[in-house]
Amino acid sequence: MTTQTPYALMGGEKSILNLVDRFYYYMDVLPEAQGIRAMHQADLDSAKTKLFKFLSGWLGGPNLYIEEYGHPKLRARHFPFVIGDSERDQWMLCMNKVLAEMTMDPLVEANVQNAIQQLATHMINQ
Repeated sequence: MTTQTPYALMGGEKSILNLVDRFYYYMDVLPEAQGIRAMHQADLDSAKTKLFKFLSGWLGGPNLYIEEYGHPKLRARHFPFVIGDSERDQWMLCMNKVLAEMTMDPLVEANVQNAIQQLATHMINQ
C-alpha cells in the first residue's frame, strides 16, 4: 500500500506555488495582516521562494529548502522577529484563506491546516 503525501494530495508543485502566491497576496491586501507584512521586505520574491521550497519538503515533496539552505531551523531563523499570538494569528489568517480556496479532500485540508497551525504556534517567541 502506497501512502500519498500531502504535497501530492494537494496537487504537487503547481498547487504549492499557487498557495505561496496567494498567501503573500493576502498578506499584502488584508488590513488584518499588516503587522506581519511589515516584518517583510518590500520585495517578497525571496520570501516566496523560501516558503515554497520549505513547504515543498515539509509537505512530503522534494526537499528543495534543505538541499539549498540546509536544515530549516525555523525557530532560530525567526528569532530576530517578534512573534506573538497576534503575529501567529495574522499568518494563519492568510494561510487559512488560501487553504479554503484550494480544491482538496476536506480531511487533507483539515490535517494540513492543523499541522500548519502547530508549526505557526511553535514560532511564537514572545
